[in-house]
Amino acid sequence: MSSLSLPPIVTVADLRSANPDTVVCDCRAYLDDREGADAYNQGHIPGARFVDLETVLSSTPGPGVGRHPLPSPVAFATGLSQLGISAEAPVIAYDDAGGMIAGRLVWMLRTLGQPAALLDGGIDAWDGELATSPPEILTTETPVRPWPSGATVNAEEVDQIIAEGGLVIDSRGPDRYAGLVEPIDPVAGHVPGAKNLPFAGNLSDGMFIGSDALAQRFTDAGVDADTVYYCGSGVSACHNMLAAEASGFGRGRLYVGSWSGYCTRSETST
Repeated sequence: MSSLSLPPIVTVADLRSANPDTVVCDCRAYLDDREGADAYNQGHIPGARFVDLETVLSSTPGPGVGRHPLPSPVAFATGLSQLGISAEAPVIAYDDAGGMIAGRLVWMLRTLGQPAALLDGGIDAWDGELATSPPEILTTETPVRPWPSGATVNAEEVDQIIAEGGLVIDSRGPDRYAGLVEPIDPVAGHVPGAKNLPFAGNLSDGMFIGSDALAQRFTDAGVDADTVYYCGSGVSACHNMLAAEASGFGRGRLYVGSWSGYCTRSETST
């Protein structure tokens, strides 16, 4: 497989045949008291390096910006440098949640023009031995790359897009979208006018559904390259975005603040 043309989603067989310069990243993270680093230390795909959601893929949370705002270009470049991931290195990322977390790293890198892919099925699909020791990492000088302006939108733009008839997709489960439950954020509900397309519908038993069925999901939802996606904090929405891209509908745009930012906007003015 060419390192210059990684599709958004790859298989274990693809990983095994990937170019030797491919970097494998373990992105496991949890909403409970478990630590992704502990899971990594207990067993990971050989050669994988651990990428922390909170310190590498996010910056400081807060009202209006949500629970997982993007890191600054400088901070992200620093994190990649410390992980030994150059700007040219192809990356394959995985987790143990169907790609819900790892999709964030893949989306970030692809947005910057770097070859990156999500491992279908994650660590559960890996059929080889697991390692318990981290690989030797040689730090690199990864350049600072600004986030492309057209890749993301803010809350005001979301409201304007909906007012003009544009499509905004809420990637959370139907109960959270409907405001029936809200286990994390201070307010239940969804962005007025947003449509629900749970990212979990892309999966069956932890694996992506067939390509035809996946494409039909996005056809039925009416998505296109201008569609805006959000979730609770701008992480699991990337799963929908990668699935849409893999199905030929374009990557769309991410509302990074997502519901956790939208529902706390008023706090920024107090």
